[in-house]
Amino acid sequence: MTAATTTSARNYRGIETEGRTPEELRELVSHWGAELELAPAETIIEWAAATFGKRFCITSSMGDAALAHLAAKVVPGIDVLFLDTGYHFIETIGTRDAAQATMNVNLLSITPVQSVAEQDAEHGKDLYKTDPDLCCALRKVKPLADSLDNYDAWATGLRRAETHNRVIAPVIGWDAKKGKVKVSPLARWSDDQMERYIADNGVLVNPLVYDGYPSIGCAPCTRRVAPGEDPRSGRWAGTNKTECGIHS
Repeated sequence: MTAATTTSARNYRGIETEGRTPEELRELVSHWGAELELAPAETIIEWAAATFGKRFCITSSMGDAALAHLAAKVVPGIDVLFLDTGYHFIETIGTRDAAQATMNVNLLSITPVQSVAEQDAEHGKDLYKTDPDLCCALRKVKPLADSLDNYDAWATGLRRAETHNRVIAPVIGWDAKKGKVKVSPLARWSDDQMERYIADNGVLVNPLVYDGYPSIGCAPCTRRVAPGEDPRSGRWAGTNKTECGIHS
């Protein structure tokens, strides 16, 4: 990356850009996907911020704040979207609040159109039990898609080491469902790299991680994981569901 690119990234909050067409966005992915495949995470974020300006954001589920911490160093004031489903553990909300209070980010809590009570009234109580796919669609997938209308590109903390379904996740990819560029700066990070970055930088971590929850979703659909189990086996346990739909 050039010095000019770095400067543009760090001046991100002052950049105004118009949205690009899907064809233009796909062309960027086609060119830069291979170019940035082996680049450091910081360089990938710099490129995205310099390319998309204010039309670039990151998302965080607040299992940890590693991506938000990294992005805030490269692009102070960056938009961070958090999906507040109404079903989160109190520890997750606490981690979000701590990130907002201590980091140089613009943290936006995104809520579904319906409250939990309104959803219960329309679809029946505890939709997460009767139709977990619909519950995720209403409380996570659609709110994120609607929020991304103001952006051309979004960054996620997706890592290939997390699940077999994610081993082919590109660093710079095209999200056809959302019509957006999907950036995964941490895609190549191993578990050891992630743990080292968290330890070296004092990154906020959801306390549930240290209480047997290596992968944290909504409270009703997440259980503790026994030593030796797949880290994501606590998500939607007892069902065939493995993803909420955001990354699939």
